[in-house]
Amino acid sequence: MTVAVLCWILVVVGVARPQILGEPIVIEKAARDLVLAVDISGSMDARDLRDREGNPLQRLAAVKDVINTFIAEREGDRLALVVFGSNAYLQTPFTEDLESVAELMAQTEVGMAGPHTAMGDAIGLALRTFEASEIEQKLLVLLSDGADTNSQMSPLNATAIAADAGVKIFTIGVGDPRASGDNRVDLDTLQAMATQANGAFYFSDDAQGLAEIYAEIDRLNPRLVDTTTFQPRREFGHYAFTAAALLGFAMMLGMLLWSAREVKRG
Repeated sequence: MTVAVLCWILVVVGVARPQILGEPIVIEKAARDLVLAVDISGSMDARDLRDREGNPLQRLAAVKDVINTFIAEREGDRLALVVFGSNAYLQTPFTEDLESVAELMAQTEVGMAGPHTAMGDAIGLALRTFEASEIEQKLLVLLSDGADTNSQMSPLNATAIAADAGVKIFTIGVGDPRASGDNRVDLDTLQAMATQANGAFYFSDDAQGLAEIYAEIDRLNPRLVDTTTFQPRREFGHYAFTAAALLGFAMMLGMLLWSAREVKRG
């Protein structure tokens, strides 16, 4: 009788589905999408930037080093990479695979997208990339050493559309502002774009300055994170069912053995 009552109690416990709560687990999900748009037109081959020792650097080489450091520190962000020259091309859609973005940036060479500068088209391509994003914080960091010479839409018109879509634009001018022709840096347009899209404009003529600019962009726009916390649950009701079954089996086996002894005695 005692065994039967115990079996019944174990079955009731199993039906109640008791659980053990584990340690809380925190999951962080990116809450910021960031597009890097990098000018790789022919003028990016100029060697008028300087390293820490004052040695001349190719514009794109200096930009690559700084951008790859910037990418490595984007843990938790989703990044997309756009390169532009005569045309704009999406190298990577939004991804959290930072190593792939850095690798593609490292493989980029001057002139791969043509010799001219399609800054407005680069903004348009970035906007199309943002269309698939449901994340609130959207940033476009655009780096150029020239003036728009090949876009179907002017940079300022594209910027106006970006501002209406809630995209902040940070512009970076590199190179020699005193240059002329294709090597001219259109700082006025870059500054107007940043102002219009609630971002900021920067200019740098050396690699160290570029690094400081990216740090400043981080400071102005701290990374947003969606945090989810949950506690894993481990059910152990099945142990109660197992114990009840074993006890029931043992009780039946005991009764069979008792009956067998009684038959032998008789």
